[in-house]
Amino acid sequence: MRTSPITSADVAGLRTQFAGDKLARLVQNAVTTTDVRTLALDRTVVTSIDPSMSHQVDTWGVANQKKSGRCWLFAGLNLLKQHMITELRVDGFEFSQNYLHFWDKLEKANWFLTSMIELAGRPLDDRTIARLLADPIGDGGQWDMFVSLVQKYGVVPKYAMPETESSSNTREMNTTLATLLRRAAGQLRAAVTAGADPEPLRQAFVRDTYRVLSIHLGTPPERFIWQWRDKDRTFTRGGEMTPLEFAATYIPVDLSEYVCVVNDPRPTSPYGATLTVDHLGNVVGGRPVLYLNAESDTLKSLVKKQILDNRAVWFGCDVGPQFNREAGLWDKHLLDFEGLYGIGLEMTKAERMELGESQMTHAMVITGLDLMGDDIRRYRVENSWGDERADKGYDTMNDSWFAEYVYEVAVPVADLPADLAAQLGEPPIVLPLWDPMGALA
Repeated sequence: MRTSPITSADVAGLRTQFAGDKLARLVQNAVTTTDVRTLALDRTVVTSIDPSMSHQVDTWGVANQKKSGRCWLFAGLNLLKQHMITELRVDGFEFSQNYLHFWDKLEKANWFLTSMIELAGRPLDDRTIARLLADPIGDGGQWDMFVSLVQKYGVVPKYAMPETESSSNTREMNTTLATLLRRAAGQLRAAVTAGADPEPLRQAFVRDTYRVLSIHLGTPPERFIWQWRDKDRTFTRGGEMTPLEFAATYIPVDLSEYVCVVNDPRPTSPYGATLTVDHLGNVVGGRPVLYLNAESDTLKSLVKKQILDNRAVWFGCDVGPQFNREAGLWDKHLLDFEGLYGIGLEMTKAERMELGESQMTHAMVITGLDLMGDDIRRYRVENSWGDERADKGYDTMNDSWFAEYVYEVAVPVADLPADLAAQLGEPPIVLPLWDPMGALA
């Protein structure tokens, strides 16, 4: 292989070139004293956006996931919250995010332990094992993982299992659990290699996980009493029930009838194909992660139908690029880094995925659209970062940003175009765990 070291002559030339560039030195003075995202913010884009929408379904305040990666759980419960508020005509209702967080952690631990037994014959530097060991029990998740939890454990109102210090700030709990599970992986692999039955060990490590979770998050309720007062001040007592009974009685949404439609524009993922990811999930025996790949315009039309039918939409995106957090704005050209640095940075969405530049990092809920005729101008987004920023916690996404950075939406199968729905029965393309479509929000 030919080597190309940077020589002292190269460095001298670079120094001279930069020193002679007055604009570069001016930008240097600015960037060394001011946040670069503030300097790159295009004021013409900012002043062209306002948060008003022609169609809006939300009437509630936003939640706050705080220092945790539970956005996908918050988004899923926010979707269900809309139906509770509409059906029962209540104000201020919120599900317990901590309740599903507890069961997700326990199920993820069992998923990891089961995978370590299954893959025990592979070397530790196997790429799938390395990926599992790198993050054995993180906070992130996907739509189908949310559905699996609700179907197995139901839901509870927030008072029945409120937030704790560790549910809102998961770092220390996750560090302990990761250590526990990596130690478990070593013992399980040794047991399989020795020809011993790993099942007693798996059960013991599940018990240890439950103990740690209960100490940090509290013990999930088996039963609780549900009662409420509606907007007319009418009081109703639903009675004592289990979380599964509560979900079956009060959630008028059949989550099994939803599918996650994604936009993966890479040539290796043809439109119309179903996709899955090897060893991605949380509940052993639960709903498998399944994607239906479609063009971005199809995702937009599906979102539009949901909002016009007065239904919010769970979606996943790469939240960071071209985003101003405090103002809560997304636009394809919001931050002019190319102009600031005087260099080229543009890539297509497929290139960003192929080269490790972009993947899904966050899940939220679309609660409104601004339509001009039939065309979508912008989207109203319920985030889970509290109400002290943006429009009381609601963000605004321009349509230009959607195609570039939105990766998936969850919608009813009944709303799919017929030709796309027909593909759901086809065997999925299996992507490796390290593929960008294996990312968790």
